[in-house]
Amino acid sequence: MSKEDLKRELGDLIWKMATNLVHGGKVSPVQFMDYTLGALFYRFISENITDYCNQLMTEAGVPDADYQHMSDETAENARTQIVLSKGFFILPSQLFRNVADGAKDNDELNTTLANNFKAIEQSAIGTPSENDVKGLFNNFNTNDAGLGSTVAERNSLLADLLESVRDLNFTTYIESGLDVFGICYEHLIKMYALNSGTKGGEFYTPAEVSYLVALIAAAGRKTVNKVYDPACGSGSLLLNFNLVLGAKNVREGFFGQEINLKTYNLCRMNMFLHNVNYDHFNIQLGDTLTDPKHEVDEPFDAIVSNPPYSVPWVGDSDATLINDPRFSPAGVLAPKSKADFAFTMHMLAWLSTEGTAAIVEFPGILYRSGAEQKIRKYLVTNNFVDTVIQLPPNLFFGATIATCIIVLKKNKSDNRVCFIDASNEFVHEGNKNRLAPENISRIYNAHIQKAEVAHFSQVVTTADIEEEDYNLSVSTYVEQEDTREVIDIAELNARIAEIVSRENALRTEIDAIVAELEGGEA
Repeated sequence: MSKEDLKRELGDLIWKMATNLVHGGKVSPVQFMDYTLGALFYRFISENITDYCNQLMTEAGVPDADYQHMSDETAENARTQIVLSKGFFILPSQLFRNVADGAKDNDELNTTLANNFKAIEQSAIGTPSENDVKGLFNNFNTNDAGLGSTVAERNSLLADLLESVRDLNFTTYIESGLDVFGICYEHLIKMYALNSGTKGGEFYTPAEVSYLVALIAAAGRKTVNKVYDPACGSGSLLLNFNLVLGAKNVREGFFGQEINLKTYNLCRMNMFLHNVNYDHFNIQLGDTLTDPKHEVDEPFDAIVSNPPYSVPWVGDSDATLINDPRFSPAGVLAPKSKADFAFTMHMLAWLSTEGTAAIVEFPGILYRSGAEQKIRKYLVTNNFVDTVIQLPPNLFFGATIATCIIVLKKNKSDNRVCFIDASNEFVHEGNKNRLAPENISRIYNAHIQKAEVAHFSQVVTTADIEEEDYNLSVSTYVEQEDTREVIDIAELNARIAEIVSRENALRTEIDAIVAELEGGEA
């Protein structure tokens, strides 16, 4: 079985588990995501700690190393070493497998879980990993009334959940080299997006779009100093650099900021789930536009983002922002009703001289007038715009619009800008569109080669864009293919003449028949 087949099979396994719990009426889809992700994360870090400790003991010559069945007292001797290496500590009695195996017989399961989660987080207090571990289990409230009206009901559901996650057999998938926990995470986030309406986009950028954006931001590089996303959501765009360059080639790690507390916790979980160690990521909570957290870390060689579309922000209501070095170069702030260009200017400001920013944007920023036109003028005049890509519609959960990607650079060697119309580059699956590998390849190659292909890509100069009043809409520069049937006028006239001739002949015949009938009656 191929890797892709195994990946689909694993996805089906996760969906089946979801169906059993959600459609059984035991928990809502949104709750399912919170608790299942928490349980999955609990299993992952428990197995990670177990494997690490077993390896340490084996290397030290300990026969039949078995951390899972070690006494807590013995394990305590390695607490400091494990926390410094992994960022947290879990006693054998607190390991996921040991709790799950005894879940059905534990009348205080909700309290056991709450205490274990608290202990894991407290193990990092006073260490360099404290902020990376703090609050990771906040979304897993074991005493939530939504789990049941009584303790017994809550424990019953929690036991079912733990056993479902425990019984997921990952061996074949792990042996094939798949990122098992990452794939499970992606499917669960996708499930949340499907069941939570328009809010799904806060948590989930389709994997293919994330990969394309990372591919573009890393183009031409073997390493980057660090990767940054100012609206990082669950971290999928950042983590795609593991696929594109490899984690070791993101030398100083992954940086991001997220305003939503739930999503912020999910992003940190996702880092651990993808084996990014606590000392190799820095995810912060807060409003990037008014309270940026990574000023000491910029500039960044690679910036990737899918910021929220046209959300309101404080804008010129805060008189200090026009003097903020992130926004002041354009001489105007993004409109208070639409923060898209505020995020864009922020990313440009923190982009290194040799870096690339690839940003998924709402299409309105390409052509809207007013302050946004002035910001476009600033970007074009200073030759920061490298490529504009029109994506297909209906790629994102909760949003059917056709978004776009703007690629920014500070080190362009010429004043050319490439426009790519990829609106037809998709395959249709279910009720959504998706970028297939061949679609991604065609878009990426057009961006890299800056080649002109009829009805697909066009290269213009900044002077050409100036003539169009700094309109960056792809359709302004890439001629749409005329799919209407080509009509041969001469042939059409000949056919019309033939029809008229036949019609005249027919009328003559009818007149003759009528005359003959009238003559007979007389």
